[in-house]
Amino acid sequence: MGGFSAVEPGTDLSVHARELRRIHDAVLGGARSPGRPRAVVARSWRRMIELGLDPDGAGARDPLARTEVERRRATPLAWVIDDLRRALTSVADASRFLLVVTDADGVILWREGASSVRRRADGLGFSEGALWTEGQVGTNAIGTAIAEQAPVQLFSAEHFEAQQHPWYCTAAPLHDPRTGELLGVVDVSGPALTLHPAITALVETAVRLAESRLAQLHAERLERLRRASEHVIGTTSGPLLVVDDDGWVAHRSGIAVRDRIAAPQPEMTLAVPGLGVCVPERLDGGWLVRPAGGERRLLAVLDVAGLEPVLEVTSGTAPWRLALSRRHADILLRLVEAGAEGLTPAALSRALYGDATHEVTVRAEISRMRRALGALLVTAPYRIAPGVEVSVRRAP
Repeated sequence: MGGFSAVEPGTDLSVHARELRRIHDAVLGGARSPGRPRAVVARSWRRMIELGLDPDGAGARDPLARTEVERRRATPLAWVIDDLRRALTSVADASRFLLVVTDADGVILWREGASSVRRRADGLGFSEGALWTEGQVGTNAIGTAIAEQAPVQLFSAEHFEAQQHPWYCTAAPLHDPRTGELLGVVDVSGPALTLHPAITALVETAVRLAESRLAQLHAERLERLRRASEHVIGTTSGPLLVVDDDGWVAHRSGIAVRDRIAAPQPEMTLAVPGLGVCVPERLDGGWLVRPAGGERRLLAVLDVAGLEPVLEVTSGTAPWRLALSRRHADILLRLVEAGAEGLTPAALSRALYGDATHEVTVRAEISRMRRALGALLVTAPYRIAPGVEVSVRRAP
């Protein structure tokens, strides 16, 4: 994450802000510029110009209703918000900036800080429930961090909208340590001339601590589930798994499954390599997963002949069907064609998009697919799990 500071230590902030305003006005006005914007800023400004945004205008800031904000807060981010508060608001300069946490869509879920700074932010629509993406409000650290999938700091006139020039903002993506999926963005923002060079390290450290805490909480929950199910495990014969509601494995017996299977659903079968087709049984806080009968070998048919792609998996006589989106069916088709060697994220990006620049999108799609398909998909590289034979049914 390091190396994303917008200002070198010892820089005269007032002078630098004036220089950036001249660059901003010249570049976006089509005049000869006295300097160049940083690469991350130039990329973002190009995106804003392509979107047709007006640097002298203001994107819509219509915030979501409070009930919708509360609903969106029900994510793993809620488990670490107190850790982020402690890490970021305990420093001496905390009275001069805002701590902002968004979800993966860029919607502000939490905003905390001194009342004077909050009032200034209100004038920008920088409030809970507001969508703070590039497409909505122009180049800003939150939206640009989402677009770049990397930490971003912006100072003064590096923002696209002129009304944001009196501010600095420092943002870093926060990922789910289990899947690598983006959970949200942590941001520290304040009046531009109060920027301290240690802010980047502060945000970087806070995000790393939060991700470590999420990993620790995950391990603790699985251990509690394992202990709570010991009486069931001890009286059950044959191969089995104990998993949580998302399919993460707390205990395995008689099977060398990896860390995750498909998320169990009540009264619905699921396919697990090594077990075959299974009927999950509800436990307190999780699920007991055992073979429903038949062979453990899994035979799958990827049906792309109809309007809606379907994956049908059988083991003996017990079937398991899963409707797929066209995108997920296309990914599965590519993995089937790749065979046992599989595909790296870069290779899958090239297969789907024609270049290797969409690795982040590919990882997010695979993460979503693994929630539904679980251990049928193997990572590093991406491939169909051993023991699963897949045929493809195409349109005639």
